[in-house]
Amino acid sequence: MSQIVYQTELPLPLHHRGKVRDMYRCGDVLLMVATDRLSAFDVVFPTPIPDKGRVLTQLSAFWFRQLETQGIAHHMLSVEWEAIADALRRAGVSDPEAYREMLEGRTMLIRPTKPYPVECVVRGYLTGSLWKEYCAVGGPQSQTPVSLHGISLPGGLVESAQLPEPIFTPATKATTGHDENISLEQASAIVGEATIRTLQALSLTIYRFASEYARARGILLADTKFEFGQDENGQILLIDEVLTPDSSRFWDAESYAPGGAQPSFDKQFVRDYVERLGWNKQPPAPELPDEIVKQTAMRYREAYRRLVGHAL
Repeated sequence: MSQIVYQTELPLPLHHRGKVRDMYRCGDVLLMVATDRLSAFDVVFPTPIPDKGRVLTQLSAFWFRQLETQGIAHHMLSVEWEAIADALRRAGVSDPEAYREMLEGRTMLIRPTKPYPVECVVRGYLTGSLWKEYCAVGGPQSQTPVSLHGISLPGGLVESAQLPEPIFTPATKATTGHDENISLEQASAIVGEATIRTLQALSLTIYRFASEYARARGILLADTKFEFGQDENGQILLIDEVLTPDSSRFWDAESYAPGGAQPSFDKQFVRDYVERLGWNKQPPAPELPDEIVKQTAMRYREAYRRLVGHAL
């Protein structure tokens, strides 16, 4: 197990500190550090999850390389320590080795982009917020299709049912509070119709490729969230993290049984725990007990092992 990192402080200009990632300007590139912070219901928890940042970075790097074969452009430059150390030196950090234990394995050099202010969510199964919205419009009892955010879904489906086809459900990108599912038309008003159509096509292409890949390794990709940005030349790039236990719902294919919630290899385990506590989902988040931390870390590592083919 590597050093636990809850927050970083580097001798570089801080570009952005998100719920999980600390991002620094490093010359003409950015340094993105995935910490061991955990966020659920858009609230950061005080308890770190050991190795979580390394899983997020290394799994994202794996997927970025896989997606290159599908013609998907992305922002990753390198996750190798030598490249990161060189970038630090060029940015004026005299002794990068002093930061190696903290940064190695959880840090990615990335190209700067202007992120689009929408989350690109693809769902292959009826779960999470979509299931709640489906219930709210009477979907489980309906004998006819129901409409959610302009998307027609069959009536009479059960929780965790596989959808006839993967669907694209954009969401707002809230800086505070919770993201909200929106229609394609609403997303068009935010980024433009041509852009959202392009993001939709890219998202569905990535989902279908990753879903097939994961299924062959015993994992169902229930849903996932992508982020995209535009570089200085106007090219659309896949950014942030991709297909990790933080941004996706991974289920065990062998134990999959529609009709209720599914065991998962992601932070749903923490969500379920704090739901049982009756926490109101407002800051501050509760401390997590050791057993919940241990089980969560194990799920993240298992997702990595199954997808990549070896342990981290």
